[in-house]
Amino acid sequence: MITAHPPRIFTSQFWLLGLSSFLFSSSFNMLIPELPGYLTAMGGAEYKGFIIGLFTLTAGLSRPLSGRLTDKLGRVPVMVVGSLVCVVCGFLYPVFTTVIPFLLLRLAHGFSTGFKPTGTSAYVADIVPASRRGEAMGIHGICMGVGAAFGPAIGSLISNEFSLNILFYTSSLLAFLSIIILVNMKETLQQKEEISWNTFRLSRRDIFEPDVFKPALIILLVYFSFGAVLTVTPDFSDHLGLGNRGLYFMVFTLFSLLVRLVAGKTSDRKGREPVAIIGCLLLILAMCVTGFATSIHLFCAGAALFGMAMGVLSPVLSAWTIDLAGDQNRGRAIATMYIALEAGIGLGAVLSAEIFDNNINQLPAVFLAMGGIASLGLLYTVWIYHKKS
Repeated sequence: MITAHPPRIFTSQFWLLGLSSFLFSSSFNMLIPELPGYLTAMGGAEYKGFIIGLFTLTAGLSRPLSGRLTDKLGRVPVMVVGSLVCVVCGFLYPVFTTVIPFLLLRLAHGFSTGFKPTGTSAYVADIVPASRRGEAMGIHGICMGVGAAFGPAIGSLISNEFSLNILFYTSSLLAFLSIIILVNMKETLQQKEEISWNTFRLSRRDIFEPDVFKPALIILLVYFSFGAVLTVTPDFSDHLGLGNRGLYFMVFTLFSLLVRLVAGKTSDRKGREPVAIIGCLLLILAMCVTGFATSIHLFCAGAALFGMAMGVLSPVLSAWTIDLAGDQNRGRAIATMYIALEAGIGLGAVLSAEIFDNNINQLPAVFLAMGGIASLGLLYTVWIYHKKS
């Protein structure tokens, strides 16, 4: 009897893409724990929410264009542009040392995640079979996640042992290495167009793909929490006496990695909605535990729960989006998903900074608010699931 083997996903192209994504993720994430203190030293403490908010603003605004270019010019060029932005910005941070130029640079830096992940998600969808899409998104998410854990931890170490300028230059180096990998990869878009003015002309559907509205709305609601975590946990870490501001991110990412593969595979077999419901429940619990943490152990427990929640939600919602997208509009659908993601992170960052107001006593209110918004995502997912069944 011949046993059928599952379609192959572990190709050389898949692993090269994973390595490139690890380097890219490390590049911009390694700056996050140190930027609030850097901005405070400039005299801009009241603008902490804009560190993430401005970054995600341009990321979101550039998604329609990156999605269109992904479908018209190819996946690889779009990924290269995203990494190149990180290279340039890393060299400019030591130059822009006052509040307004710094904030403008954060605005420009956001183009990196507006381009690279859009091309990357389309590339993954091109090279893996649909029956293993959730699993593949989970595995690739591990590569991004390891970068998200490695980046903040090593970033704080470099800053403490050397200087912030060395940290910025290291960020540029990692992004440059990502580009070296990308330019040697095979393009997967079969029907590329010649570049023209029409290539850059956006339509309404380039800005919003209605076919993926359901997962996009859930992404918007659950990623408010991510924006809050990026904004206030560095101050929370200082309050609890943690020497390395990247510890929360390291614990979060470790637990995210542990569940990503299982969550993606389970959603391939059981469906996206029931697995997403579990992710939303974990996220609400994570916000409650983190918000009321009075010790490093509880703080890390909140990070672990947050990592598990995002480890479930990220691959499942990505696969759900691609399920609903047509092959010719894959980049556009992914761009819509990322617009929702960046909007959630940006709004969460600004809202959490407003609630926090540099007052440690306000931290429980920040995380309770984020948990409440995540609850809306849970209710909507449950409604979709029951309506479908």
